[in-house]
Amino acid sequence: MTADTVSPGADQLPPMIPTVRRFFRYMAPHRFRLALVIVFMAVSALLTAAFSLLMGEATTLISSGPGPLAPLEEVIAALTAAALVTWLVGVVSQKFLSDIAQDALYSLRCDLVSHIQTLSLNFFDRRPIGELMSRVTNDTQVIEQYISIGALQTGQAIMTIVIISIVMLWVNVEFTVLAYIVVLGLVWVSWLLTKTSGPAFALLQEKTGDLNGFAEEWLSGEKTVIASRQQGEAAERFSAFSTRVAAIGEKAQFSALISQQISSIFTTVLIVALLVVGGLLVMNGMAAIGTLIAFIGFSFSLLNSFTTIFSVYAQILNAIVGMSRVFAVMDETPVVADLPEAPAMASVTGDVEFDHVDFSYIKGRRVLSDNTFHAAPGQIFGLCGPTGAGKSTIINILTRYYDIESGGIRVDGTDIRSVQQDTLRVQIAQVLQEPFLFSDTIMANLKYAREGATNEECIRAAKQANAHEFILRQPKGYDTVLVDGGTNLSQGQRQMLTIARAIVADPRMLILDEATSNVDTRTEKLIQEGLLTLQKDKTSFIIAHRLSTIRHADQILVIDKGRIVERGTHAELMEKKGFYYDLYMSQFRGRLAGIVKE
Repeated sequence: MTADTVSPGADQLPPMIPTVRRFFRYMAPHRFRLALVIVFMAVSALLTAAFSLLMGEATTLISSGPGPLAPLEEVIAALTAAALVTWLVGVVSQKFLSDIAQDALYSLRCDLVSHIQTLSLNFFDRRPIGELMSRVTNDTQVIEQYISIGALQTGQAIMTIVIISIVMLWVNVEFTVLAYIVVLGLVWVSWLLTKTSGPAFALLQEKTGDLNGFAEEWLSGEKTVIASRQQGEAAERFSAFSTRVAAIGEKAQFSALISQQISSIFTTVLIVALLVVGGLLVMNGMAAIGTLIAFIGFSFSLLNSFTTIFSVYAQILNAIVGMSRVFAVMDETPVVADLPEAPAMASVTGDVEFDHVDFSYIKGRRVLSDNTFHAAPGQIFGLCGPTGAGKSTIINILTRYYDIESGGIRVDGTDIRSVQQDTLRVQIAQVLQEPFLFSDTIMANLKYAREGATNEECIRAAKQANAHEFILRQPKGYDTVLVDGGTNLSQGQRQMLTIARAIVADPRMLILDEATSNVDTRTEKLIQEGLLTLQKDKTSFIIAHRLSTIRHADQILVIDKGRIVERGTHAELMEKKGFYYDLYMSQFRGRLAGIVKE
């Protein structure tokens, strides 16, 4: 599936048979238990037919007048045994299917999440996190609910229809034809209803995903919502999403309810027809009363089976739509992909060369144009310029989160497109403006940087990042669990942990995105000391919003509208009195004005 492919739209259903066949691959490892379930379904259907025949036999015995009780007792015993065995095979079948569903959904979820990890950043740029969460949780849950419960009902209903129909033809052809005239009418009307309910359920699943996406975004940005006093607006927008989902849900569920009512009407019509026609045949001696009673039982079983299929039709559609939405993600292919047989990136020294690089996030809208520079191992490069100039984009293509349009990027003389991207990124550490930590222990967050990192290495890195002392002050030291990404720590403490994590990674290249912009002066000093330790002997790229943080850089690249408009040291650029000089002086005057105002 290409990047532009989307899941089935509001006015169409996904292809049912290919979707189901694909899902059954996840159930194939359990084919033995599935075969047993099918056998149990057949047994249950045969017992249902036998139950109606036994009821007919009992009626014949009773209607024949006084006689020995032994035959009737045998029939009653057989009825009791049939009921018990039907209950038993139903329980065992339900247990088997529930276990199979859990195992299949476990494999599906693992495959889905594993595949998402392989996708390029542009995939996440196009989809809200809430929508992806809906695919992983809501859609898979809908599938699980149907397989665990609805699948048994559907399978049992189909098996009962087949076996009951065969038995009916064997017992009495005329009654069977009469029954199926009514049944086919029910099937035709119900099929017409599915033309409305089908797309409605597909749209319901889609809009539910939109609702989840908005809810996730709203809740994750609740602090901004409160600060901006937009709680009412957020609630109104959520209500609007919910109203659309409710309206679509009402339409879909109404169709399902109507089908149930229609089924009840057809059941009544069939019973009346059998009583009228069958009664006449019985009174004229053309059929036995037991046969008529047996056919009334057959008809109830037949219509109940069709009714069951139509009643779980909503679950079937939801499950198929859920499958298609999950498979739509699994069919996505990474835009940034390794070449076949691409070798691993060897350990690098950090020699970086951009050679006339052009790049666009969207074709035809160029973001970077003809960027050329060379960073020698161990050099510090500062990147500055107005917002949207392309500073972060240079970092995104250096780490190969995106592939360039033209030109070349080489590290230690090797084109980064010719090697495995993971083996390149593992040699680049990043410390971003907004630190990200996992809801785990402090030690686990530090070890996340490098597989096999020891406790001693992490503690040494924390000391180098000036984080050791505040870690020891936490309730459980390094075993303290961080809450919600580290909200139980200050901004500066979180940043020092990310610096320590980068030290644990022991990279050859380093990317810093204004790592000290959101902290106080004292904490900034501690962080800067940690950064100096981290930068030692590493090729470093610093994205600067405050130009004072790159005054010490070996080379500063001034970027405007995707082009490098100036380059040089701080002193050289200030002497030119060009673009960089104007940026620096505007910040200096702004700080000076703030000091004077205070």
